[in-house]
Amino acid sequence: MYPVNRSGDRPPEDLTARARIRDAALAQFAERGYTGTTIKSVAEAAGVSVGLVQHHFGTKEELRRACDTYAVETMGNLDSYGVTGGGSTNPDALAKVFEWGPLVVRYIGRAMVDGSPSAAAFFDSGADATEEFLSRTWPERFPPGSAKTRDTAAVMAAMHHATVVLHEHLSRRMGVDVLATENTARIGLAMFDVYTSMAEFAASDAGERVREAAHNHQRETSAPPRKEDGHDRDS
Repeated sequence: MYPVNRSGDRPPEDLTARARIRDAALAQFAERGYTGTTIKSVAEAAGVSVGLVQHHFGTKEELRRACDTYAVETMGNLDSYGVTGGGSTNPDALAKVFEWGPLVVRYIGRAMVDGSPSAAAFFDSGADATEEFLSRTWPERFPPGSAKTRDTAAVMAAMHHATVVLHEHLSRRMGVDVLATENTARIGLAMFDVYTSMAEFAASDAGERVREAAHNHQRETSAPPRKEDGHDRDS
């Protein structure tokens, strides 16, 4: 069972009964998924009655929407630290992901598997921020709005978000709970090692051959552009 309450830097108004119920729901949804979670299990985890949960949130779907909203707002605040864009030089930036506790991170990871609306919003937020970072840092290589920039940002966002979705497997392989505060830097450091090593490989002769082979494959398998002029179509 994941811990329900972790105050971190939360404002005083976020320590209400409603917030406790929401935190219990975050933990339940993260652990059991939407289908396996019930209003009763949330009430038991929060230490309140079923009636109080229904008073504040109504149905389970409304409770999930409240969790989605909270998760998106919480993770969206990370943009101010430069976390989602990948361009921050603040050494504490990565830790901000977990400063509110691993609860929201676990919830987002499960939501991505279950297909919750918050997952799409979180992914899009990260991809949008990454596009901006790439275009701002390397404007000639990644022109704003180009397909190349969009594709690169989407893949980069998927790589980073996969560490959230697969956190249990990461923890198993790395031998620690990667979402625990004392281990937050390990994924980031490993990611830097990956990027550094792959940059060296990409610049090598072998890397250039792989890139050229990928370009050739794309050219050979890409469908020819469609002719929109009706006179050019087969009758």
